[in-house]
Amino acid sequence: MKSILNISKGILSVALVSVAFASCSEDVMDRINEDKDHTTAVPAKFILADVITSTAFSNIGGDFNTYFSTYVEHMVGVDNQLANAETRNGEPAASSTFNNVWGNVYSTLKNARIAIDISSDELAANYTTKGIAEVLAAINSGLIADAFGDTPFSQAALPELVNGQPQFLTPELDKQEKIYASIMEYLDAAIADLPQGDKSSSIGSYDFIYKGDKDAWLKLAYGLKARYTMHLLARSADKEADLRKVIEYVNKSFTSIDQQAAFAIYDATNINPLFDFQWSRDGLAASKSYADKLIERNDPRLRRIFSVGQGYVTKEEKAVSVQITGVNDPRFLMASNGTAEPVKYKYNTPIFVYSQTCPTMLMSYHELLFLKAEAEARLGEADAVNTLKSAVVAAIANAEIGVAAAFNAPTVKDYGGVKETTKAITPTEAATYFDTSVKPLFDANPVKEVMVQKYIAFLGAFGETTECYNDVRRLKAMNEDYITLLNPYKFPLRAPYGADDVSANPNVENAFGNGQYVYTDPVWWAGGTH
Repeated sequence: MKSILNISKGILSVALVSVAFASCSEDVMDRINEDKDHTTAVPAKFILADVITSTAFSNIGGDFNTYFSTYVEHMVGVDNQLANAETRNGEPAASSTFNNVWGNVYSTLKNARIAIDISSDELAANYTTKGIAEVLAAINSGLIADAFGDTPFSQAALPELVNGQPQFLTPELDKQEKIYASIMEYLDAAIADLPQGDKSSSIGSYDFIYKGDKDAWLKLAYGLKARYTMHLLARSADKEADLRKVIEYVNKSFTSIDQQAAFAIYDATNINPLFDFQWSRDGLAASKSYADKLIERNDPRLRRIFSVGQGYVTKEEKAVSVQITGVNDPRFLMASNGTAEPVKYKYNTPIFVYSQTCPTMLMSYHELLFLKAEAEARLGEADAVNTLKSAVVAAIANAEIGVAAAFNAPTVKDYGGVKETTKAITPTEAATYFDTSVKPLFDANPVKEVMVQKYIAFLGAFGETTECYNDVRRLKAMNEDYITLLNPYKFPLRAPYGADDVSANPNVENAFGNGQYVYTDPVWWAGGTH
């Protein structure tokens, strides 16, 4: 009688022979089916061109920015989904609302991580290209964490596949605090890598922000360190030390508006995302609560940044829209927050909705200055007033870039354009406005006026409303009610998870529940538990 062991060996031998033949056959078929005409290894610079574009257009300038504009009352939703967002009718808590940007931001993060790996392997390592990828990974990680709080991260958007599939099909949620640690690690790595240069081919023209300028990207990395450090202020164990870090990081970052991180390649066919939305949907109107802040300060931007609804343009004017001259203009009509009629073309709109070629900001110069001014004001430093003055002057100059983009929008001009009725605000006028209107309010409450001026500055087609939303939530966490909002409905404290993973990932589905947590559970850095 043969032993079971020998039988097993015989069976095993046959099995191995069968596997060998099968493997040989599969290898032959793989060689036959191999595509020899297309590369399977893509240089990191090509990937980063896509990462930069998707970061700016889809992730910073897209759905986050559009919906959050109604939450913080930069604008008022008056049609379809945006009207629902305005009245909190389903949209803020629905998994479908942010599903597109949910997919986009994770895809962009994955590509940034792939670029990090590739640039590490390219010859002796392309350190500057790697550093750029690390900065972009940090920005997209920040968008994910700030919007969703606890969310898939360490098991999601990974560059490596296993048998052609993601390593984790149902990734677990990471704590927002842990994601923030990763953001800082990305930025610290970038700060170390960027100055070392590229050993083989430079990213060059594939970098649509700085054309491969390592010093410029290094300044951005330090600016982002300041931003994300300030986000964590409500959770800080040593606020004074962290505020001083913010100042230190800002001092290593941009020194002029020319250095800000602007994605500025829009033209007649590659169009700014806010313009793209409004031109096709017309779902946004000018906000009463926003305009009230300008009126209170006799802000010169009142005459520059609003235009009439298209239904109120006369035939004689032969224009798409006309610039409002100020609060005394007979056609001055703001939409009341939360209670405006859901009607297109009735109310004024921010002129920026016509800014077809306006750049999207990864980070602006005025944001840096506002971060520094806030830190100095909280520390009681005398320099805060001068820093705020520089921030306001820079912000008004930036607003004029957006206004000019509206007047020069190629598609809009084909239909008659936007009619300009007032003169641009000069730096001298901006400085006078600060001295006469802003400084007395600063003297009365320094931190409040810094935050209100930053809130005013972040309206535009630049994609900065998302950062405004972060500021509003951070101030709420610190019990600082500095930004007056008039919408009577509940304030959304976060974005809901995307429908694709709510339906496919039990971990996300359990965290989502019925979606109503967006009204009750702040993100961790804003005082919540997750």
